Amino acid sequence: MRAKRKQKLYAVLGLVTLAAIAVGLTLYALRSNINLFFSPVQIAEGQAPLERAIRAGGMVKAGSVARDPESLAVSFTVTDYVEDLEVRYRGILPDLFREGQGVVVLGQLQPEGWLRADKVLAKHDENYMPPEVAQALEEAGYAPEDYQDKAAEVAKRLEAED
Repeated sequence: MRAKRKQKLYAVLGLVTLAAIAVGLTLYALRSNINLFFSPVQIAEGQAPLERAIRAGGMVKAGSVARDPESLAVSFTVTDYVEDLEVRYRGILPDLFREGQGVVVLGQLQPEGWLRADKVLAKHDENYMPPEVAQALEEAGYAPEDYQDKAAEVAKRLEAED
C-alpha cells in the first residue's frame, strides 16, 4: 500500500472512530432523559424499572387522597381499575387535580412498590384523557364510557359531600 493511500485509510478510520464515540456519548447522555409510560398493571407485574425516571398514569382513586396538614406532602392512589399504585408527592398539586380524574405522574418507583413523584400532571378539561392513560384503561378492559361514567359518579358524590 502506498503512503498516500495508507494516510487516507487512517484518516477515514479516525473519523469513523470519532463519529462512533460521539454517537455513543450522545445516546448515553439521552438515556437518563427518557421516561417511559407504565400503567399500574404493568408496574404490579414488575415491568417498570426501580429508581429510574418513569411516567405512570391512571385515575385518582376516590377516597385515596391524604394530605399532611403540617407540610405540602400528599399521597394518593392511581388506579386503572385493575391494579392500584400508591403515589407520594411533596409540593403543590395542579388546580385540576381531584379524585376520579385522570393524571400522569413523573417520578421514580421505589423498591417498596410506591412511586415518589417529582411532577403531577392533571388533565386540562373534563373531556380530555391523556393518551397513555386512555390506552392503559382500555388494555385493562375499560371502555372510555366506563371510566367517564365512574368519573361522573365520583364527581357527583364529591359535590354531594360539599
